[in-house]
Amino acid sequence: MGEVTTKEAYLPFRDYRTWYRVTGSLESSKLPLVVAHGGPGCTHDYVDSFKDIAALDGRPVIHYDQLGNGNSTRLPEKGPDFWTVGLFLEELDALLSHLGIRDRYAFLGQSWGGMLGAEHAVRRPQGLKALVIANSPANMHTWVSEANRLRQELPKEVQDTLSKHELAGSLTDAEYIAASRVFYDRHVCRVVPWPPEVARTFAIMDEDNTVYRNMNGPTEFHVIGTMKDWTIENRLDRIEAPTLLISGKYDEATPLVVRPYLEHVPGCEWVLFENSSHMPHVEEKQLCLATVSGFLSRHD
Repeated sequence: MGEVTTKEAYLPFRDYRTWYRVTGSLESSKLPLVVAHGGPGCTHDYVDSFKDIAALDGRPVIHYDQLGNGNSTRLPEKGPDFWTVGLFLEELDALLSHLGIRDRYAFLGQSWGGMLGAEHAVRRPQGLKALVIANSPANMHTWVSEANRLRQELPKEVQDTLSKHELAGSLTDAEYIAASRVFYDRHVCRVVPWPPEVARTFAIMDEDNTVYRNMNGPTEFHVIGTMKDWTIENRLDRIEAPTLLISGKYDEATPLVVRPYLEHVPGCEWVLFENSSHMPHVEEKQLCLATVSGFLSRHD
């Protein structure tokens, strides 16, 4: 394959703009892959590696920063009423239309991005030809209970530090952040130090955590935002698109967390990455990209 081209641009969405990037050519006969980042409130940076699928199999790969994040319009003044699943579904529809791929595309969502993908897929959009759900909960109550189970396996002094600051409300204290990092290094990304693109997402979130704070809360295990009671378990049987589920052995999205997709999405396939936590696309990059590429190629 020759040089893979990239194009960055913005699409108008409501009164704002959404940044996106296309790696490869939309003229390709291969299914275009739209990649949605997690959070809610992360950025495309930490899922950047999926762009390499364009070189692997010749399909265009589209990344975008969801509204409120990264290179898209930031809206720090907006509160919880604004940041809804519906908003992000509408934005995704706008992106598909803008790119002219609405009739034929694949979608990969990581963590919250997979929750968004499931919400999109249960509506049975005609153009969705393949779905990849990466490291995603199907029910936030299960996610929180499992995160807290994993938290109880952390060293006692780390647990005590977390509890102390949560009780005091001092969640921006350096000591709390350092203690949280112990959990993240075990169950979010096991590559230490974090690769530059992963560190970049967290740095951008540090400067503006509007979406994450409103929808999730301060940390992965302290979920007090608007998504705290979210579930899609009872709607998963509506999904018609061929679906691949991926997760890591040490993932905060434990087997219990991802199991509803396997049990309720018709024909769902599951691949567990033995040396990964929440980011197989970083932790076992080559194997993860080959797995996703292979799945998509069967549905071109």
